[in-house]
Amino acid sequence: MDAALSSISPKSSSASSLPLLSSSNNYRPAVILPGLGNNSGDYQSLKQTLNDKYGVATVVAKVSRLDWFRNAAGLLDRNYWRGTLLPRPVLDWYLERVHDAVQEAKEGAANGTVSLIGHSAGGWLARVYMEEFGVSNDISLLLTLGTPHLPPPKGVQGVIDQTRGLLDYVEQNCSKPVYTPQAQVKYVCIAGRYIKGARLFGNSNPNPDIEGEAQLVSDAAILTTYPSKSNTTLRARFVGQGYKQVCGQADVWGDGVVPEVSAHLEGALNISFHGVYHSPVGADDATRPWYGSPHVLDQWVQHLLN
Repeated sequence: MDAALSSISPKSSSASSLPLLSSSNNYRPAVILPGLGNNSGDYQSLKQTLNDKYGVATVVAKVSRLDWFRNAAGLLDRNYWRGTLLPRPVLDWYLERVHDAVQEAKEGAANGTVSLIGHSAGGWLARVYMEEFGVSNDISLLLTLGTPHLPPPKGVQGVIDQTRGLLDYVEQNCSKPVYTPQAQVKYVCIAGRYIKGARLFGNSNPNPDIEGEAQLVSDAAILTTYPSKSNTTLRARFVGQGYKQVCGQADVWGDGVVPEVSAHLEGALNISFHGVYHSPVGADDATRPWYGSPHVLDQWVQHLLN
């Protein structure tokens, strides 16, 4: 199919394409928060499309891949080993980059507010930023793309909290998501259903192909990516182990990295796109689209324009 279909909660509607828009408008500017391991350049195409096609002036927080090694400072904190790590001061470097980007974007904001687009870990880091920097008056929208919002369940064998308590902190200390007309900051959480994981052992019935009624990827492309049943099963089991570390369960749908269930938040407007991959790295607009691919972006950009 040429356009993504979506499942939306709490209210349902079908996504529709938007016309080409002029860049001369009063739309809120947007700030993109890179995900773990990504750099600013990974989002250049998304930034350009938002600016040129939809007229949304966009700034990407300045992050390099090497910057992420700064997080290793957390290893010196005893809370890391206890699983009770706090975001500050370990993540101050990232939060300050976001703040700089927000200030830059605000210079062109007609009403003084901006939209935050958080990809992957950038989504929950956006919540930490708003809480720690007290800038909720500057933000009108937080839109997350494949963000692992929820801490993994406790007591599940083989599951280790890879954030070492950071997501517990977010859940306990950050403002609760809302999506109402009166909300000061509206929350939109977008998940992908690219591949279903499978348990490592047992009679799991992995079916990693995109759901038939909502495929973005052609059957031919799927066959190219997954050449044999045994390979698909192996891939599903490998992906499932990643999902399990995030949500405690392997045989669930997700975007290849983050399970669908973890990318949604109670109280937010939650949307799922079928056939959408997690990251711009390794993505292909035709055969493996990610959240920022043009025909996927077309399905959620309206939230930046309202």
